[in-house]
Amino acid sequence: MKEAIELLKKNDLLRIIDDELDINLEIPHIAYIEVKKEDSKALLFTNVVDKANDKKFDIPVLMNVFCNEKAVELFIGDGDKIGSEIESLLKMKPPTTLGEKLTTFGKLFALKNTIPKKNRGKGECQQVIKLGNDAKLTDLPVLTTWEQDGGPFITMGQVYTTSLNGEMKNLGMYRLQVFPDNTLGLHWQIHKDSNHFFHEYKKAGKKMPVSVGIGGDPMYIWCGQAPLPIGIFELMLYGFVKNKNAQLVKSITNDIWVPKDNDFIIEGFVDPTKLRIEGPFGDHTGYYTLEEEYPFMEVTAITSKAKPTYLATVVGKPPLEDKYMGHATERIFLPLLKTTAPDLIDYYMPENGVFHNLILAKIKTLYPGHAQQMMHAFWGVGQMSFVKHALFVNEDAPDLTDHKAIAEHILNRINIDDMMISKGVVDALDHSSPKFAVGGKLGLDCTGEEIEELGITLIEDDELLFKMQSITSEVKELKQYFTNTKNPVTIITVEKTRTQKHLFEDLKPILENVKILIIIDASHQNDVNNPYMLVWRVVNNIDSNRDMYFEANTICIDATNKNSFDNYKRTWPDDVDCTPSVLKSLQERGVIDISDEFKKLYQL
Repeated sequence: MKEAIELLKKNDLLRIIDDELDINLEIPHIAYIEVKKEDSKALLFTNVVDKANDKKFDIPVLMNVFCNEKAVELFIGDGDKIGSEIESLLKMKPPTTLGEKLTTFGKLFALKNTIPKKNRGKGECQQVIKLGNDAKLTDLPVLTTWEQDGGPFITMGQVYTTSLNGEMKNLGMYRLQVFPDNTLGLHWQIHKDSNHFFHEYKKAGKKMPVSVGIGGDPMYIWCGQAPLPIGIFELMLYGFVKNKNAQLVKSITNDIWVPKDNDFIIEGFVDPTKLRIEGPFGDHTGYYTLEEEYPFMEVTAITSKAKPTYLATVVGKPPLEDKYMGHATERIFLPLLKTTAPDLIDYYMPENGVFHNLILAKIKTLYPGHAQQMMHAFWGVGQMSFVKHALFVNEDAPDLTDHKAIAEHILNRINIDDMMISKGVVDALDHSSPKFAVGGKLGLDCTGEEIEELGITLIEDDELLFKMQSITSEVKELKQYFTNTKNPVTIITVEKTRTQKHLFEDLKPILENVKILIIIDASHQNDVNNPYMLVWRVVNNIDSNRDMYFEANTICIDATNKNSFDNYKRTWPDDVDCTPSVLKSLQERGVIDISDEFKKLYQL
């Protein structure tokens, strides 16, 4: 971690903040704002306190370590180059000439570095050892990020687990809630390897060993969230990318092996017969995930370096640190995805689509229905199975990251007949689906030629708004986008008093002027002039089985918050918002400097 800090300094990617700042809201709010800036940097907080408990820490806090593309390349490397190396291995053929044999031998010999090395004795992470009652989680500067959070959460914990028979190892990155009784909540979602291991121990009636690493090489963090196939230990990816073995030492009180250079290791056991309420937590969807029962870990030891650094991240509304990690993941794992979808050319998950909520994919279209086949392939592959909305274009489409060009290309090809609305597993964090972890899937086949004109008459925003308000006073604001395409998009805000299906029925007289109608709530949090956050809101809030209506050639999408009008029986969560008094205090003290426009742009 100290090497990482020096590397950030050397590349002018570190801002050191010596002001006295609180682990409760203040430090996370500063990091949340910083990562949204175009010139964002990593932040090192050197004067850390817990005002509520009158406590001062001698442990610095590092945040936003993956602050931009340059930082990702410093710690991980060139994603495209690493992806090419993986692709060359996947396509490796038996050598026939001496030169080919030498090249193949070199590639295979290098793979020896993928196997983590177990070291005897103790590592730097065990220079200080605290056992039993001396191992207090409150000695760590664990952050409370949002005012509705259920408490402090470790947000960059590397969770190391092993299968019951010891043959499979896993490194995962999950949020970890610190409870007052010195236990640690484990947010193991249903599809995670650790959760599979948990059920093995539960069936056997045995306690499950867990060790949590904090800090060390930032590469561990990226490996922990990498979408590797089940059964492949994530530290093998570390060895492959770094071309050197991960160096491990055995935990003090259990048999889990951990990186020797971690700054902290929290050790313990999970009793699989016990669960407790975890949450709420302001998560990377930009919404709070609500209280639910999860396993928890009873801490048996906390070990650390003599002078450790505490590493954390902040999640909420985009853009976030995971934007940069996610883009590296896209590049590196494209070759693996191609093994299941061989005609895939490229894919892109925009950060304001919150990754699982929206994916754009470019394919080499070879026959009718090819895009639909790819949709099924995507929805059946590992973490891709959680994608809610998948849009497919042909190989002649613009670059997927050219937002304006690709949006126009897609809108010129959307045809109701080429839509696929399905149902399947969704991310456990998804709040819009009627049932937990099961919801609607939308696939758009935009691989064909431009569609023909479909006979709507465009009018100005003011005139269209007047026509709608003449029908119902529920409509408050209106803005049209991409009126130069075959499928112009009309955004309206409404004061919701009923199901929007009925509103859509009432608006039928004006459908001659509307091709795609998107409905959002009229509130201070929604701005029809902010397309970046509109995308975030819409893909978060819709379930395609419930929230899409069709009339002739018009598509209506209900992206309002759902309630009893919609027969929605779950609890709709609140947005993740900064605490205004905290922002005001930080501004008055000169720690942050942001404009009202910045606050509005990112809906702080």
